[in-house]
Amino acid sequence: QVQLVESGGGLVQTGGSLRLSCAASGRAFSTAVMGWFRQAPGKEREFVAALKWSDNSTYYTDSLKGRFTISRDNVKTTVYLQMNSLKPEDTAVYYCAAKPTYRSNYIAGFYNDWGQGTQVTVSS
Repeated sequence: QVQLVESGGGLVQTGGSLRLSCAASGRAFSTAVMGWFRQAPGKEREFVAALKWSDNSTYYTDSLKGRFTISRDNVKTTVYLQMNSLKPEDTAVYYCAAKPTYRSNYIAGFYNDWGQGTQVTVSS
């Protein structure tokens, strides 16, 4: 099992930026892909971005390309989500997730391990 701890959420004004961090521990060596999802009140959890550990390939939901960037620390087992030009509709709990396989990076059900989530609130 991989333990994931997110940090970096908070309250920001429209147009502002935040950087989320997700630190992995435990059986982190078994991780093939780490991803970010988000869930707004009353909505389903949705895919945001993912990163393949072996070659740093990245995947994004189309609507967030250009504003959100996923990256990793090559020394630590930490993945980041840089969020720019934030909008009120970005308000959600953001979750970090990890899985040991390369398939279906966009689907939450294929991720085995999840963090507790971090709240991001964008005020208008």
